[in-house]
Amino acid sequence: MSECREAALTLAHAFAADDYARYLLDDAGDTDGGGGGRDLATEEERWRLHVDILTYNVASHCMSGLVTAVGPECDSVALWIPPGKHLDGWWTVLRSGLWKLHFRLSAEGKARLFQEILPLLHDTKAAVLGDRDDDAWYLVYLGTKPNSQGRGYAARLLHDMMARADAENRPVYLESSSQANNAYYEKFGFEVKRDIFLERGSVPVRLSAMVREPRAPGCKVARASSHAKKKMLVGIVKGMRS
Repeated sequence: MSECREAALTLAHAFAADDYARYLLDDAGDTDGGGGGRDLATEEERWRLHVDILTYNVASHCMSGLVTAVGPECDSVALWIPPGKHLDGWWTVLRSGLWKLHFRLSAEGKARLFQEILPLLHDTKAAVLGDRDDDAWYLVYLGTKPNSQGRGYAARLLHDMMARADAENRPVYLESSSQANNAYYEKFGFEVKRDIFLERGSVPVRLSAMVREPRAPGCKVARASSHAKKKMLVGIVKGMRS
């Protein structure tokens, strides 16, 4: 669990100001007073919940997906769902702590997650990938600590998994939460296939569904820096369980 917490903290700092990550925390108070959960009155409470949400997510990927990390201090972390795998099995939900979100989130926060976000992401991925929905690698999170950015860490994590996807002739799918991230992923061969919007907040949050098609050997994409290649060692926090 300590490894999960360390990886979660990396993602928490990477996504501290991200519109999508904040969507469950900001403007999501328990406005009806009777829906379970409670209003997140302080920024400190929001931060604790933000870290806990990511801890549950990292744990679920350790159990039923794949978590990769790079850097001496777990500087960059990626959460992946392998082809044909799912994280909603009751044992994974129970052991990872994801079930706690039913009690940790406000009524509005639960509505956003369970009635809006999860169905929309599921349906969009199915629509974009079609009959390849269960045949793709799914990048759920990729984040680098702010003070470790610019060193090629995230690129290294992407390259390792893209090489695997290419060898298996599989697409890679993700949702990007900013135009800056869209531009970053495009350097690696991802293309925006559809924009979707989360609309229960005061300002709509846009997510871009992006796909990278498998490449033939020898195709050129963005490379990690030579400094990163010398200094980094990719490590699997924990892999899939069959």
